[in-house]
Amino acid sequence: MNQRVNNRQNVSRHTGRTPYVDGSAARKYNEVPVRRNYENEDEKPVVRINREKERHMSAGYVLFLVAALCLCSYILFNYIQLQAELTNVTRTVAKKESQLNNMKIANDENYNRIASSMDLEKIKSIAIGELGMVYAAEGQIVLYSSEGNDCMRQVTQNN
Repeated sequence: MNQRVNNRQNVSRHTGRTPYVDGSAARKYNEVPVRRNYENEDEKPVVRINREKERHMSAGYVLFLVAALCLCSYILFNYIQLQAELTNVTRTVAKKESQLNNMKIANDENYNRIASSMDLEKIKSIAIGELGMVYAAEGQIVLYSSEGNDCMRQVTQNN
């Protein structure tokens, strides 16, 4: 058994193959793959032809790749620029909305302050006492209906 293992090792050293079993059948050590020599260009396999084509790129193909790269770079640059501009506009809108809310709050506070400072009784007493205003008498008030809804003019009658 030792001699058999040694023979396998010797064989594998000479052939450069390992005694590996692939599948259900063992490989033959002395089998050499058949290699074809292609003398004509037409007889070369497709893989070799494709490899040779890949090695040599034509000027048109290179120009196409450069143009595609430039186009992609231009689009990417513009996209990034638009994103930055959108971010700035969004920030500006947020600041303006914040200013608007602050102004609304200040306006509401001022309105409430003014509304609470008005005393209607004081205004009435000043109007009657200092300015000589009086309530309208029954004969002074005339009611009429208007056919149009445009406007209504108030007419005062002097007695």
